[in-house]
Amino acid sequence: MSPRRFDVLVVGAGPAGSIAALVLARAGARVALLDKARFPRDKACGDLVGPRGLQVLADLGLAGPAGPAGLYVGDMAVVGPTGRRVLLPCFDGHSYPGRALSVTRTVFDDALRVAALEAGAVACEGRADRPLWSGADIDGFALGAGEGDGGEVRADFVIGADGATSRVAHSAGLVEGPKVLWGFAVRTYLEQDVALPAITLWEPVRWRAFPGYGWIFPGPGGIANVGVGIGTRSDRQAGARAVRELPDYFVHLAELGLLERPPDVRALRRLGGWLKMGMVGTRPGAGRVLLVGDAAGLVNPLQGEGIAQAMTSGRAAAEAVLGSPGTAAVRYRDELARAHLPYQRITAAGHAALVSRPWAVAAVGRLLTAPRLGDALAGGWGIFWNELLDGAAPGRARKVARASTWFGRAATAPSHVSRWFTAAYPAPGPVGPVAPTGRC
Repeated sequence: MSPRRFDVLVVGAGPAGSIAALVLARAGARVALLDKARFPRDKACGDLVGPRGLQVLADLGLAGPAGPAGLYVGDMAVVGPTGRRVLLPCFDGHSYPGRALSVTRTVFDDALRVAALEAGAVACEGRADRPLWSGADIDGFALGAGEGDGGEVRADFVIGADGATSRVAHSAGLVEGPKVLWGFAVRTYLEQDVALPAITLWEPVRWRAFPGYGWIFPGPGGIANVGVGIGTRSDRQAGARAVRELPDYFVHLAELGLLERPPDVRALRRLGGWLKMGMVGTRPGAGRVLLVGDAAGLVNPLQGEGIAQAMTSGRAAAEAVLGSPGTAAVRYRDELARAHLPYQRITAAGHAALVSRPWAVAAVGRLLTAPRLGDALAGGWGIFWNELLDGAAPGRARKVARASTWFGRAATAPSHVSRWFTAAYPAPGPVGPVAPTGRC
């Protein structure tokens, strides 16, 4: 079978890959959108598309009646280790709406993929197996034998949107394994009406906090998304703890009054997945390979959000390829630095420092939900926690979030994580004229 040739090969048809393919195809590029799964397919996730993600959908004409059907939610409750609750308000910013969308990944991912295909992207089914090289650059992938379409797919650019364990990232040598901040999350669906999305900071043993958090989020049709996520740093064996402790977490939710009763775990369909958080340990691109979404580590280290970052990075990668094909990797890296680096280098360093210290996690959780203090910080905490400072409306909450950023920058500056970012993301300099390449 002769190889198929495209301008861009996008590996992975989740939110990051589908948005990249959509933007490229609308601009007239010949795009292959490759995924190993047959859609619609399920995905482990909390199923919340945050305010920045909703803005991307609106910008691309995919919001409202034209977009995926789901349930809009606003404020979020945070329940501390002592049971104390704080309400994080959700309000409009200058560049994003004051709400989120609860929608299953089965529905959401399929809708974005269909939009990309309708724009002109070509669907390919199969696993990116063996990288194909042209000199020092990856030129495409041979698809796994006996899977999907088979054969070879070559392209001028490859965008890796294939998740936390990205084959593209490892093939291109863009991952420094010991530096990566790994996490693992497991979730299930329960028939339960939920008034407010809630995150719980849990201590299975007093003053020995679970190194992550649990959640119960409302969903369409009275179905709640319930799960736990754990930070493991570079120890991926530790992810199994999330699965082991899920039954005890259900008991905890019932004790808090957030569940009517603990379910029989044996009767539930559970789905888990790896998270690569905080950008640290993965360079976002080199040569003609760019990484987006989870493949680039674009997951919030504090609360695990990744859908909004996936879509913004997918759009940014596509625009870099279209606008600066000769310097796409540099332009894309600089855009990620502008949009995410100030937040990610603080929170990744904080995550790395705290996750192996359960007493410290417990102390932070108790402090942030303490009487009076928790309520006083709630507005700013909501902005900082959700990476919404850039574009936040003026007011007390923005001041608190900005002060948190200043404090976080000073506190984490000496860390090894911060030093890694300094080396991986040099200050942007002037970019010379773009050499014509004939690509895109």
